[in-house]
Amino acid sequence: MAEQPQPYRHERWSNHFEEIDLEIARLSLLCGVQILDPGVIERVLKNDTLVCSSQNKRAFDKLRALLMMHYSVRDQALVSLGEAETLQIVNDIVERLRERVGDKLGSPSSG
Repeated sequence: MAEQPQPYRHERWSNHFEEIDLEIARLSLLCGVQILDPGVIERVLKNDTLVCSSQNKRAFDKLRALLMMHYSVRDQALVSLGEAETLQIVNDIVERLRERVGDKLGSPSSG
């Protein structure tokens, strides 16, 4: 199988992350989870529903599963694209989500 051109690979991975992360954002808002606050992602992954301001078990379970999927896809992208390009894609998506929903997703740590 021939190597894909770099711009195509970048766009393909970016679209994949965008779909997953947009749904993570939507479910975070539905559950009232400040997903970008420090430590919140880890708490969701540990199935800690106390991070929710609105209880919705189905939405929370799907949010947790999508977070696990995000990390699995990120690991695959790291192999395919490398660390710098993968992190740039993820950071760009987070910024676009922030533009859409403001600070409703929380604030990443400043460190």
